[in-house]
Amino acid sequence: MKVLAIMGSPRSQGNTAFLLDEILSELEKEGIETRKIDIAQASIKPCLGHDNCAQYKKCPQNDDMDAIFKEMSEADGFIVATPVYYYNVTAQLKAFIDRHYFLYKHDVSLEFKAVGVVILAEEQGLDDTLNTLVQYLDSSFKVKADELVVLTGYAAREGDAKTNTELINLARNMGQTLASSLKENS
Repeated sequence: MKVLAIMGSPRSQGNTAFLLDEILSELEKEGIETRKIDIAQASIKPCLGHDNCAQYKKCPQNDDMDAIFKEMSEADGFIVATPVYYYNVTAQLKAFIDRHYFLYKHDVSLEFKAVGVVILAEEQGLDDTLNTLVQYLDSSFKVKADELVVLTGYAAREGDAKTNTELINLARNMGQTLASSLKENS
């Protein structure tokens, strides 16, 4: 079993990354292979909005999305994590989400046995960000809101998550819950 995690923060060592690593560590303790893709470090160009997208056999953008789509198709579980930037997902994650239009136009809908969402805010934007991710997951993978394992919380300054015992415990519990779901559904 394998879980693919998409980390949407531009801070590779920030609060979101720290909590995502805690989740992945719990999955690994359960014998589940994990892979984290830091999309801020990947080459992901924005969608060009081709009117004839469905006519392309391959997205004409020459970047890392084909390889990421391949990894997604091979995963049993999926996690998407983002801090709140200006009341919603980061620009890096939005570009990633928009590129799923190619799959949509080609009637490709991936299926996962367990799906998690991690969202951290300084003080506002959790609900709007969760709504964006629920819509993305439902339209791209047919994952409904009640099928998600969700972790939301607050971390105002860089490094706050490392000292927040409640967030750390929530992250570890999320990892255990996802592991149980994967094992039950295999």
